[in-house]
Amino acid sequence: MLAPEQFPGAPLQVWVSGDRVLVAPHRDRAELSASVDLDGPRHVLGSIGDRAVIAVDATRQAPPDGLEWIGLRGLNGLISDELWAIAARSVQVVEWDRTHRFCGRCGWETVPDPAERVRHCPNCGLNAYPRVSPAIIVLVTRGEDEEEALLAWGTRRTKPHYSTLAGFVEPGETLEQTLVREVREETGIEVDHITYFGSQSWPFPHQLMVGFRARYMSGEIKPQESEIRDARWFTPEQVEGVTASRGTFSIAGRLIDGWIAEQTARVGAGGGD
Repeated sequence: MLAPEQFPGAPLQVWVSGDRVLVAPHRDRAELSASVDLDGPRHVLGSIGDRAVIAVDATRQAPPDGLEWIGLRGLNGLISDELWAIAARSVQVVEWDRTHRFCGRCGWETVPDPAERVRHCPNCGLNAYPRVSPAIIVLVTRGEDEEEALLAWGTRRTKPHYSTLAGFVEPGETLEQTLVREVREETGIEVDHITYFGSQSWPFPHQLMVGFRARYMSGEIKPQESEIRDARWFTPEQVEGVTASRGTFSIAGRLIDGWIAEQTARVGAGGGD
């Protein structure tokens, strides 16, 4: 494990409470607070330049004057992507350490290992590593000259918001098997021609989103009522007329924006004539 004294610069300390980090807010930006009068368990995450990066568990402590707690979602756009990723990792490591103080097998108090990021049970020997939950996320398309994309409005959102389909990997499944199963369960659609798109750490609370594209093979849309309020096929123009996941914050937005850019370029090149 790294030690702060290995780095000559002043440490960058990220103070964490739940899914929030302590920042100094400004009109249209924020700064991660490096030195404040709070205390708690500390975790060296790595380094940025010549500075150690340290996550500190300050759960339920009041912010000092001039500072405030801001959740990760609200922090997006207020700090750089690099610092947001550091804040997101800090939240996940602190939450793992806070929720694994006792062994899940025998109930004994666990102890941190000085050599690696793990909490060890001295009674039964169980090791608890930081949890990462893999999940697939997929943009399904159909058509040739004029493509459409399958987007859905999930039951977790009360207001209409359309996005790509996603789901957690079950024990014993490959990523591709999860993708086929999730699309079938949530919409009744069968897919093929699965291709990898990219991945994203998603700290809500500890997911690794693995993105794919897939092509429609067969079936009619039948939304799974417990998960999906509405699902339909959208042209790029129709996506512009609804609230949908867009932009670079999430891999869902990158999947949708990338597909729209492809279709716009195709039409511009005469492919849609």
